[in-house]
Amino acid sequence: MPLTQTLLEIDELHQYLDDNTFSQNIPVEWIESALTLSSQATIRRRRLPSDQVLWLVLGMALFRQEPIHEAARRLNICAQGLANESLLAKSGVTQARTRLGAAPIEWLYRKTAKHWGLERYPEDTWEDLQVFAIDGALLRTPDSPELRQHFGSGNTSTDRQTPYPMMRLVSLMNVRSHVMMVAQINPYRKGEIPQARKKNPTLPQTWQVRAVSYRVNGVDKTVYTSLPYEHYPTQKVAQLYHERWEIELGYRYIKSSMQHNALTLRSKKVELVEQEVWGLLLAYNLIRREASQAAISFGKSPNQISFKAVFQYIAVQLIVMTDAVSPSKTGARLSELRGGIASLIIENRPRPSRSRSVKMSKTRYPVNRNESVQNSVSS
Repeated sequence: MPLTQTLLEIDELHQYLDDNTFSQNIPVEWIESALTLSSQATIRRRRLPSDQVLWLVLGMALFRQEPIHEAARRLNICAQGLANESLLAKSGVTQARTRLGAAPIEWLYRKTAKHWGLERYPEDTWEDLQVFAIDGALLRTPDSPELRQHFGSGNTSTDRQTPYPMMRLVSLMNVRSHVMMVAQINPYRKGEIPQARKKNPTLPQTWQVRAVSYRVNGVDKTVYTSLPYEHYPTQKVAQLYHERWEIELGYRYIKSSMQHNALTLRSKKVELVEQEVWGLLLAYNLIRREASQAAISFGKSPNQISFKAVFQYIAVQLIVMTDAVSPSKTGARLSELRGGIASLIIENRPRPSRSRSVKMSKTRYPVNRNESVQNSVSS
């Protein structure tokens, strides 16, 4: 099937998400355990029960360009029939997310990430070792006194603060399957090294390392490793080093493909911001795992499939009429979905010889550089 036929326009589909496909990857027992952590447990059957709100948080990550209440309608997140304005008020969506809280989404992310991150695939090792990378990224939140006070903001070379509050995300990635195995979110002021020492006070102040020098296109490069030379020669270490950039690509896909380069996250409350980020990481891992499973089914490596193409393909293929397809057909639909994913293999193409440049600015509006000064003075 041509790529142009599989990547349909989402706006042309008046259909809804079937969460049974998600359940193929996440056992229902894990979901039930996660929901016990909800900040406001209730036995009353609401129009937006917690189990459906959990899928809504994932849907927010899949449909970033849709308003949250529209994502809920599109996913048919409602316990009393087809979601519509009379049954699903905008304020009700926010209230339901608040009742759910961030803890269930965080727990479910950690449970699935630990399981998926250690899954083994053919030829996924380097010198009989699994390969992981750790790095951090910064995320912006909407600007409000509550969020700025909690998450903080970065300093600049002047007295100005950054225009938006910022939070840190640090994660450990399996660079072969690209699953974010462990992650931690913190306010901007809490740096990565102090947090690491807080988790493990026994970390040494210094490490003895080995310098590995090599040449690329006539330029000398040096990296450092603790691996002994006797078992890990220079050339092998030099080749392995370049895989550490895979985690940078993972962050780029989250920000560009899933978040569509949005300036900030959606949520405007601290707990809902954290809930949104955990949902974003869980959705990212779901897509990565489904891509890996599809790749292996067709004799390919997980890193041979384009994340952006898979993300768009899954977002479309998961939108099906809730009552049109029986849950018993989920297995067959999942098999068809993986078959389509396998067609999105990345071809090995040479890197362009020309240097990259920006031809035009993304915004036609002038930047108000005094705005952050006013915010810092008022706060």
